[in-house]
Amino acid sequence: MPTISAQVTTSKPPEEVLRILTDFSPARADAWPGVDLSHLQVHDSGEDWVEVTEGNDVGWERERYSWDAAAGTVTATTVDSNLWAPGSRWDYTLTPSGTGTTVDVTVHRTGKGVKGKLVGVLLLVIGKKMITGGLNSALNPS
Repeated sequence: MPTISAQVTTSKPPEEVLRILTDFSPARADAWPGVDLSHLQVHDSGEDWVEVTEGNDVGWERERYSWDAAAGTVTATTVDSNLWAPGSRWDYTLTPSGTGTTVDVTVHRTGKGVKGKLVGVLLLVIGKKMITGGLNSALNPS
């Protein structure tokens, strides 16, 4: 099971970072490079959680996101996926840093099937760069 940790700093305050991480409107596909609008579907939601399918032609996953604004945490746990076993997850911690935010993310992946296991090995090689790039794209767009 690959586990990858990364950190990104943004000038955005924690409230704005939380909003970006938990925005499941069509704008999500614009913010996150790995999300294709045709693969984005909200199944159910509550005040501090949502169950959503997101991804692209290569990989998709149905995840349950939950967040705690006061603690500055967001977790996305895989329910179903074509690549990842249930229980795979993303853990985000948002820490105020001056007028901005430091975002620490840890990704825990268990490959599902041959394709998922191969992508898991690839993540060990380029995962940190991909995760950092995705976060920077969403939080620090050019």
